[in-house]
Amino acid sequence: MIKTSLWIDGQWVETVKKDTLKAPYDGETIAEVARATPEQVSVAIEGAHRAYIKFKEKTAYERAEILHRVSEIMKDKKEELAKMIAMEAAKPLTAALGELDRTIATYEFAAEEAKHLHGETVPLDAAPGVRDRIGWTKRESLGVVSAITPFNFPFNLVAHKLGPAFAVGNAVVLKPASQTPLSSIALAEIFKEAGLPDGMLQIVTGKGSELSEILVTHPLVKKVTFTGSSAVGMKIKEQVGLRKITLELGSNAAVIVEPSTPIDKMVKRCVDGAFGFAGQVCISVQRIYVHASIYEEFTKAFVEETEKLVVGSPMDQKTDVSAMIHPKEVTRIKEWVDEAVADGAKVATGAEYTERTMKPTVILNAKHDAKIIKQETFAPIVSIIPYGTLDEAIQYVNESDLGLNAGIFTMNIEDALRAADEIEAGGVIINDIPTFRTDNMPYGGVKTSGYGREGIKYAVQEMSEMKFITIKTKL
Repeated sequence: MIKTSLWIDGQWVETVKKDTLKAPYDGETIAEVARATPEQVSVAIEGAHRAYIKFKEKTAYERAEILHRVSEIMKDKKEELAKMIAMEAAKPLTAALGELDRTIATYEFAAEEAKHLHGETVPLDAAPGVRDRIGWTKRESLGVVSAITPFNFPFNLVAHKLGPAFAVGNAVVLKPASQTPLSSIALAEIFKEAGLPDGMLQIVTGKGSELSEILVTHPLVKKVTFTGSSAVGMKIKEQVGLRKITLELGSNAAVIVEPSTPIDKMVKRCVDGAFGFAGQVCISVQRIYVHASIYEEFTKAFVEETEKLVVGSPMDQKTDVSAMIHPKEVTRIKEWVDEAVADGAKVATGAEYTERTMKPTVILNAKHDAKIIKQETFAPIVSIIPYGTLDEAIQYVNESDLGLNAGIFTMNIEDALRAADEIEAGGVIINDIPTFRTDNMPYGGVKTSGYGREGIKYAVQEMSEMKFITIKTKL
């Protein structure tokens, strides 16, 4: 039995209360996790502020070296860390190893960005009557960053908070998801070994409902970065006041398949995008709009590819899809599917359940107001819907209140560029699935999908403040 503590000022701190952590796949208890109190979080924030005051004088080179060392340590521990993800999140080992590769790259991107913090000169003499002045801008760190992270990428989405924060010299108080705290707790010793001073990373575990207010409203917190549900994100936005904030929220990712598309070259990619990590990815393919002329051909090929997927233990190298994060999520999505079927939808494959798993499911003929179409499913389910014209398909994509990533497959460049202009999303992926993401690209949504952008260079801008300076050269 693993028993965890809080990581405050470089020391393990015990708590009175513990929460039981169960493995999503088999329900076995794997840990007793420390439950922080708001008072302990306040102590962590104050300690982070003290550490920041000392750390902000570090050079860009020194900050970069710490992040480089983190990536090297994680390379050495990759197999061990991947098993941790598989155990606490039920992410198949192959996908967990892929997440670790991305995490390592994310810290490398952050190390490189630490050396590229720069401002610009401002031509003040462009204003009438101004001469003999030099003006320039610079980027400065903020102070303490509160980072609240989700369960689905417990190393890489944490890296998207920690990497840019440390690159500019901020301290971080990290509150990981209750289901995946072990991955974050492992970072304590990794960052310490890499040379990050005590206090610069504080790790507090516990219930978000008990800790989020102090994490968001403490006067020493200068920035909040949150990845999670739209409902929680909007509540945080109301509380944050004038602090900086980045919100990565829900999605309902759609892809359009035009008749010019060679189906055999993209069906497997769409299946992977729909069912990777049991669909519990913000940009999982949830809706596929297929031109009516190729609808039957595409659907047949998609169903055949889906039925090849293996559902099983996350520790099995052959497993493609494992458990959902919690049995209540299986119950929820089953209710949504049953509701859609009762309203005329058809199950082409899947819709078979255990207490903890859902077989990859393809739905046809669902109505546009069905929950599985309108809301974020966060489950291994995809709906395939025919359309007549590209205008109609774009309209369907935009009907959602969410807009993170969307995709279109087409060999017509004019149609591709028109879709890129007209689709309401933070990112439009042409000739690939909306699940595509690299860790240096700008990433974030519009509408209720988010506020601000991640992707290391872009996150660095959001985790720093611009200062303007001018000198009058002649008195």
